[in-house]
Amino acid sequence: MDVIIRVGGAGVCGTDNNIQRGVASPLPTLPYTLGHENAGWIEEIGAVAESAGIRKGDPVILHPLISCGLCKACRAGNDMHCANSHFPGLNVDGGYAQFLKTSVRSVIRLAPGTNPIPLAPYADAGITSYHAVKKVASQLYPGTTAVVIGIGGLGHFGVQILKAMTSASVIGIARSNAKVEFARRLGADAAFPAGNDGGLKEVLSFTNGAGVDVVLDFVADQGTPDIGVKMLKKGGTYCVIGEGGTVTDPTIDLLVRELNLMGSLVGTYNELCELMELNRMEKIKITSKVYSMTEVVQVMHDLKDGKVLGRSVLDPWK
Repeated sequence: MDVIIRVGGAGVCGTDNNIQRGVASPLPTLPYTLGHENAGWIEEIGAVAESAGIRKGDPVILHPLISCGLCKACRAGNDMHCANSHFPGLNVDGGYAQFLKTSVRSVIRLAPGTNPIPLAPYADAGITSYHAVKKVASQLYPGTTAVVIGIGGLGHFGVQILKAMTSASVIGIARSNAKVEFARRLGADAAFPAGNDGGLKEVLSFTNGAGVDVVLDFVADQGTPDIGVKMLKKGGTYCVIGEGGTVTDPTIDLLVRELNLMGSLVGTYNELCELMELNRMEKIKITSKVYSMTEVVQVMHDLKDGKVLGRSVLDPWK
């Protein structure tokens, strides 16, 4: 069931920075190839792939997980919880390379003639955002409000997906004025700089002091968990998609305000299929810039310093 992909684009993720800095857990054994957001073309296939209708040269995007298809989680459609999984770029060699071995179960064919290179970040940043929005969508009916903390690689998808899939008002919170304006261009109904209080005052003012129904925290570090919980109205939901921080809200506050705390991982294979359909329909668009692999060090620094609008993609053939 193995498939060899000619990598066209590999997205650069904050997780890659964490691995490089030695703060990811577990850390991989060196030498090691990063890259878990991958798209390209079919290079070599076996009989199983051919029987699935996949042909050499097809443009494809890859679900980041190589799943077994046999465990309970896989059979339930929750392949991101596969008991026997491998994750290229995290615990096996990834796509910062010209070729990548994966499983036919990870391959999603794109329309003939599609350029897969700039689309690579849909494979993680995109479906992670999509999965989170699907989990909270039932709470976002007309008259409700959602906050997106962090308008980066994931958050820039989050704003668009919220607007495409819910009728809620959407507020973007970002550290830089450039990203505040970026959030507005993406369709946010309002956007505010984080400032010293993480945007709390502006969010409460926008909602006339009531608070919001849902907070999607794509940062989840540097104090944003505590701020995000304070933004919620009674019965609201705080959803963690980023990593690094700690939720310290007192249990009495959770009880009295009946708050919901939720974690959200990467999405499923089927969700990536759904998201690529939204992309095909031009309801969700990626903002990405393609770099050569020789520029990887500068790209990683720019990501760490918050200078990237949307997502950076490495082309190993440039």
